[in-house]
Amino acid sequence: MTKTAERRPVTKAAAHPVPAPPPRDFRRRRLIDQVRAYGFLLGGLLCFALFSWYPAIRAVVIAFQKYTPGSDPQWVGTANFTRVLHDPEFTAAWRNTLTFTLLALLIGFAIPFLLALVLNELRHAKAFFRVVVYLPVMIPPVVSALLWKWFYDPGAGLANEALRFLHLPTSNWSNGTDTALVSLVIVATWANMGGTVLIYLAALQSIPGELYEAAELDGANLLQRVRHVTVPQTRFVILMLMLLQIIATMQVFTEPFVITGGGPENATVTVLYLIYKYAFLYNDFGGACALSVMLLLLLGVFSAVYLRLTRSEGDA
Repeated sequence: MTKTAERRPVTKAAAHPVPAPPPRDFRRRRLIDQVRAYGFLLGGLLCFALFSWYPAIRAVVIAFQKYTPGSDPQWVGTANFTRVLHDPEFTAAWRNTLTFTLLALLIGFAIPFLLALVLNELRHAKAFFRVVVYLPVMIPPVVSALLWKWFYDPGAGLANEALRFLHLPTSNWSNGTDTALVSLVIVATWANMGGTVLIYLAALQSIPGELYEAAELDGANLLQRVRHVTVPQTRFVILMLMLLQIIATMQVFTEPFVITGGGPENATVTVLYLIYKYAFLYNDFGGACALSVMLLLLLGVFSAVYLRLTRSEGDA
């Protein structure tokens, strides 16, 4: 080829590059883009401000007031907190809530992990069993609680009928002071474990298969592979779900409200159910807000730990 053929023609664009926009125009366009973006977010921000932020701030204010609908609020300082702390139901509510949370961690934390392990090992009908596991989450919580209330009926309930069919002793379930709280934990576990199982399953499927192959070559059995490979590889997900479960179970309300009504003998009165009683049964909004602030501070600690851990993992 000749030198003339090897030369490439110089285009007009290459000879005359497009000048960069002036800084003033760039800042103006950036401002317009930001205004447009916040305009799209305005609806969501207004909803949060109206239905989340304002009620939370208002509740903190009412916690220090004597507030009755139809009358002017009076500032009473910490009197609402003092009265709530001396209420006999206060101790029972916190004891039941903490016990419920502990039982939910023991029962509702292990079962979803085991189900995820089983689903991860299946070779056929994986999609079908995922739908079956997630199905309870799609049922409205009140409908689910009413269904289990019928199951727990001491007379013709399905639970006792199954025990009679197996020639086993029946139980009072939600009507017994020593079994009511455990019965509610079973309901909450069944209703909410579907999402947890799928999150665990996604974490299990992200583990490299080479790790399991190496463990098998070293002679590790199933339990040893779970202990030395599965748990270490999913420890962050396990910790995050544990914190989220603590935050969620300490706000349990639907199950005691629908199934037991806080009974028998206050055996299932939780903090959130006690807040409901103060506000709508005792007409004491100051006491309800004071109790809400206490719960808010406790859950704020777990939320701060959760945000700290997620931020650390994201930075890593």
